[in-house]
Amino acid sequence: MKYKTLFLVLLYFSVASAQRFDILSGNLKNLKDISEYNISFIYSNLKVHGFETEDAFLVEKMNKRNNVEGKAENFKKNWFDYREKKYEPKFIAYFNNRFENGDVKVTRNSAAKYTMFIETTWVYPGYFAEPAKISAVFTFIETANPKNVLFSIAYEKSIGIEDRDFNVNLGDRIAGAYEKLAKNITMQLKRL
Repeated sequence: MKYKTLFLVLLYFSVASAQRFDILSGNLKNLKDISEYNISFIYSNLKVHGFETEDAFLVEKMNKRNNVEGKAENFKKNWFDYREKKYEPKFIAYFNNRFENGDVKVTRNSAAKYTMFIETTWVYPGYFAEPAKISAVFTFIETANPKNVLFSIAYEKSIGIEDRDFNVNLGDRIAGAYEKLAKNITMQLKRL
């Protein structure tokens, strides 16, 4: 009976932590000998959970904050600023740290022969004790020849790395989801 229970618990956690992804085009093996990528983040088609558009989300959240001077505009400013200040640096740091010997790395605005695009398509911001989730499409291209797509993969509802501090703000929760996304893609690249 003990072993049956232990087996069920282990099965539950392995299924719960499984990566949900779809290969859209190309082959992961096309990335085998690449050691550096220029990285670019795209947010132009972002949807927020429960809203038709990102703008609808912002309108609702700002309306809730209109009773305190400057709070609504501050929320909107932070929503966009967190991308460059929190999400992207967390992704880059986590990605690069997963390759301890620097076998593979990502950098901004580099002259790397290949570029990794990360297009965030959906976000669930999470709440105080609940991690954020994001969906994103990775597209790996030859920088000088953008039509040459080496590999493209979509991750669905990647659950953020949890911070046990229950006072974590929206930006940090979503940054945790970018860290998990970095973990997911590095797991794929380490298989090469």
